[in-house]
Amino acid sequence: MEGSLSFLLQPIGFIRSPLKHRSEAPKQGDEGAPDAWLDLAPEFLKGVEGISVGQEIILVTWFHKARRDVLKVRPRGRADLPETGVFGTRSPDRPNPLGLHRVKVLEILDQKLKVGPLEAIEGTPVVDIKFAFPQATDR
Repeated sequence: MEGSLSFLLQPIGFIRSPLKHRSEAPKQGDEGAPDAWLDLAPEFLKGVEGISVGQEIILVTWFHKARRDVLKVRPRGRADLPETGVFGTRSPDRPNPLGLHRVKVLEILDQKLKVGPLEAIEGTPVVDIKFAFPQATDR
């Protein structure tokens, strides 16, 4: 294993949210999360050309307030559930605390994207944006 290999991630922007603390954030976006703004760094503006209002995107974030020494958690923080390996959960506490958030673009203003719903807290770094393929529907 390449134990000494490391990576450098550069934020492309930061989340501006009414959620200021982890304790305020729902576990998932569809559990009552508010809309929020993604403030993009000017040097990455060309990278969002082609994104439009109404489109779904996936934000890849870095959970800057997460613990990185956690390998087992109780899913959803519930004491009645058995401990599970962190890689089998969506816990923000993990060795490389990347978050994945499927959101809808609600507004585009200068170097900002209003998106929602988003459970990430104020100041969360965004490290990438991915196109979200439409979800399959029953026919």
